[in-house]
Amino acid sequence: MAQGERQYECVLLGATGYTGKYTAEHIATHLPTDFTWAIAGRSEAKLRAVADELKQLNPDRKQPEIAVAQLEKDDLVRLAKSTKVLITTVGPYVKYGTLVVEACAETGTHYLDVTGEVPWTYDMVHKHHETAKRTGAIMIMQDGMESAPSDLLAWALVSHIRDTLNVGTEEVILTIWDMVAMPSGGSLATILGMYDAFTPSQLFKAQQPWSLCPVAPPQQISTKSIFERASGARSDPDLGALADSPQGISDLPIVHRSWGLYDGGNFYGPKFRATAYMKARNVVTACGFHLALTVIFAALALSPLRWLIKKYIYEPGQGPTKEQATKEYCEWRAAANADVDDPNDPQRAYARMKWNGSMYHLTGVCLAESAFILAREKTLAHSLGGGMLTPATLGATYLERLQKAGLELEVKMLP
Repeated sequence: MAQGERQYECVLLGATGYTGKYTAEHIATHLPTDFTWAIAGRSEAKLRAVADELKQLNPDRKQPEIAVAQLEKDDLVRLAKSTKVLITTVGPYVKYGTLVVEACAETGTHYLDVTGEVPWTYDMVHKHHETAKRTGAIMIMQDGMESAPSDLLAWALVSHIRDTLNVGTEEVILTIWDMVAMPSGGSLATILGMYDAFTPSQLFKAQQPWSLCPVAPPQQISTKSIFERASGARSDPDLGALADSPQGISDLPIVHRSWGLYDGGNFYGPKFRATAYMKARNVVTACGFHLALTVIFAALALSPLRWLIKKYIYEPGQGPTKEQATKEYCEWRAAANADVDDPNDPQRAYARMKWNGSMYHLTGVCLAESAFILAREKTLAHSLGGGMLTPATLGATYLERLQKAGLELEVKMLP
């Protein structure tokens, strides 16, 4: 069925879950009232309860349609054929997402999710990219707090350098500068589920920075010093003391995939690379954080410990209350080195991005705005003709809509 003949512009699968509700609320309160959509899941009663809540948020808007569907291939294909865009917030994705990806790739349905399970992303990209490209399905994974902010921040810096100096970028240094946030039960279950579903070698291979790159990566010699490799600590003249980022393993493969999707790497530049860190008080705390991360990741490989942790975390579908979420925020800062020939005149760009509120609220906003863009706008993602793409392929259109929704962003050249 052609995209123009479909019943809905968007179907949200998982609307009764924690992240799904944030997504539904943003669609109901911020997208145009003529945007046609449905909420989908296994329980009609729970879906109707969500629809009633949405009606109270925006009485002037028609309630979304209800689409009952089991997580089975036939139901998912039927659901995919009914809509231009299918959003799924049902995780862990390694457990519940594969059939959704298959249904969308096969039916030419645009697809969005918010997984942080890079090994699963790796499998889906390698198994379904060609099918999605053939059918015209634009499929964007990790389009939430992982990994849209980092991907868009890197794209914004590269674009600013390209517009200002007409040169490529050598390195984008991404940092989580400051954060107050609590994880949901779904996020914690997802992290633990990865260790249950994949072997250590699969995890290691998929989480390499260039694992998702669609073309051969640049031939580079690592710029990391022996000290940084051992300690995880780095000092930057504009960003200060930096420590390992736990999000780097999920964000960097997406950023580097964007590098390859933009004109085979030519737009970002032939020497491009991205690195990811967290702001640290000093080098000593950075070293301590590196050691702690190493111990935590090693401990999570032990199945008895994972079993014990599951006893004390939020259940999937649960998370911080709305009142708790109002106190949350996250700020990212980044610097980028332009690819210039004169070592005595280095050129640098700087960016700051901030979201005030829950990271799950931001994730819901990302999904809702992406769905609108896929259904109605034209971006690089559309001109690529489909396939397993990235948040950055939605480009300036995406960033502008997120800024209107409350995301703060500034990009400038440094003196």
